[in-house]
Amino acid sequence: MVLIHTALFAEAKPIIEYFKLKFITKKPYRVYKNRDIILIVTGIGKKTYQLKEILEKNKIDKAINIGIAGCRDGNIEIGTLFIINRKLKNIPHTSLTTTTKPINNQNNIQTTLVDMEAKYFLEITKDIKDIYIFKIVSDHLNIKIPNKRFVWGIIERNLDKIQPYIEDKR
Repeated sequence: MVLIHTALFAEAKPIIEYFKLKFITKKPYRVYKNRDIILIVTGIGKKTYQLKEILEKNKIDKAINIGIAGCRDGNIEIGTLFIINRKLKNIPHTSLTTTTKPINNQNNIQTTLVDMEAKYFLEITKDIKDIYIFKIVSDHLNIKIPNKRFVWGIIERNLDKIQPYIEDKR
């Protein structure tokens, strides 16, 4: 089974629709599922540790984190998709820092991107062989969480690029 993790429901909504996932439960976190995919929406930051329970109860062969990230480089377009933890043919790789609170000063990070979940996601899924962290640039270090519809749109526009890695059709 493929585990997809998002922090925000706004990140999950286009994925739920794209893969026709069915609602399972809302508490203690949102879970959506089909035959091959289980999607978990945990909330921001260390709430990602809630994934431990899902990993204990399901045989997960692949773990994927999809989410938005702030970018320190103003030349990189909003909506640009990156892979963080490996190199892929058609998706650019870049560096990322996970922080406990939003960053609005580019001097506070040395990496291209900043988020609040990836580090925790990697810690929790470290025993899974096939892990992907996809981040989409949502802002240039603006501490305000972007509008839901905006987030849906930038995730939706990148799903065709991510989908082959979810369904192993690369």
